[in-house]
Amino acid sequence: MTETILEPDLPIIDPHHHLWDLRPMLPAYPQPHHPFIAAIAGATHYTFDQLQTDLASGHNIVGTVFMECGAFYDAGRDEALKPVGEVEYVNGVAAQGASGLYGATRPCAGIVGHANLLLGSEVGKVLDALTAAAPGRFRGIRHSAAWDADPEVLGPPFHAPEGLLRDPAFRKGFAELGKRGLTFDAWVLEPQLPDVIDLARAFPDQPIILDHCGTPLNIASYRGTLPDRFDIWRDNIRTLAECENVSVKIGGLAMAFCGMPEDGPAAGHSSESLAALWKPHVETCIEAFGADRAMFESNYPVDRWGATYANLWNAFKRLSAVASADEKHALFAGTAGRIYGLEHLLEGR
Repeated sequence: MTETILEPDLPIIDPHHHLWDLRPMLPAYPQPHHPFIAAIAGATHYTFDQLQTDLASGHNIVGTVFMECGAFYDAGRDEALKPVGEVEYVNGVAAQGASGLYGATRPCAGIVGHANLLLGSEVGKVLDALTAAAPGRFRGIRHSAAWDADPEVLGPPFHAPEGLLRDPAFRKGFAELGKRGLTFDAWVLEPQLPDVIDLARAFPDQPIILDHCGTPLNIASYRGTLPDRFDIWRDNIRTLAECENVSVKIGGLAMAFCGMPEDGPAAGHSSESLAALWKPHVETCIEAFGADRAMFESNYPVDRWGATYANLWNAFKRLSAVASADEKHALFAGTAGRIYGLEHLLEGR
C-alpha cells in the first residue's frame, strides 16, 4: 500500500537498522521456520542498495545508525576479534554514502558493533580494534541479552544465556565501555526489563539505550497476553526511566516477536492501523522518558514483518501529531543525534 508521505520535510535520523547477507545461512536453520526467520527470509540480502531504496521512500532521512547483527564477521581473525569485520564492512558503506554520490542522506554515520563483554577487562582490546576500524563513526556496543525459558519465543538464531546482564564477568567487560566513552544498546525481552534496571543502577554514568520499547511479547507461549502483561511492562518502563542514563528506542513493535501486527511477513499494514496498534506502548515510552530521551527507530529490515519503511515512519508521525515542534525534532532526530554524536547532521535543520 503506497501512502502519501506525512510531513516530508521533517528531519529524521534513523538510529537502528541492520545490513546483512543471510543467503548462505538460511538453509542451515531448522524447519519449520520460526516467524522471525520467515520475516527476514524476504530480506536475505539487505545491503547498501536495498537500504538506499528504503531511505528514498520520501521521508527526510538525513542519516542513520547501523546496529550490529552478526553479519560480515572476519573469518580470518581470532574469535573475539571476528566482529571487527562487520564494522569494517559498514564503515565502507558509510564512506560510500559520505561521498555524496548517492544523495544527501548519510547512511551508517554512526556504527554500533558487537564485542563479547563476557571477556571481562580483556574486552578492552576488542573495543579498541572496533574503534580503530571506523574512526569518527564507531559509537558503541550491543551485546544482546534476549532470553526466555520458552525456546519457541526467540527461535534458533538467538543464544544469549539467562541472566547475562547480571553476570559478574559481563559487568567487568561492561565497565570498559565507560573508559572509552562508548554507548551500550540493550536488547532484552519484556520479562527481562528488571535486569536492565539493575544494570543501569549499578552503572549510573554509562549511557544505555533500551531497544524496541523493551520488546513486548505476543508470540509462542506469550501469544494473546499483551493486555495481561501491559501493566507489568509499563511499571518496569517507568522505573527504568527514573535512571537518567537510560534512553529508549521506540520501534521494533512490528517484529514477529511483538506481534503488532500478528500477520506477516511484509503484511503492508496502513500507517493508521499501525499507529492504533502501537499507541499504548509508544505513548507510555514518551510519557516515561520524555522526548529528550526517546527516539523513533525503523529496526529495518526486521520490522518489515508488518510495516513498510514509508508506512512505519508515517505511523510514528501520526502518533506524534500532538507533540510540539521541539518534541518532534527530538523524537525523530535530536535525541539520536545527541546520543550517537550525530548532531552535525542536523546543522541548519
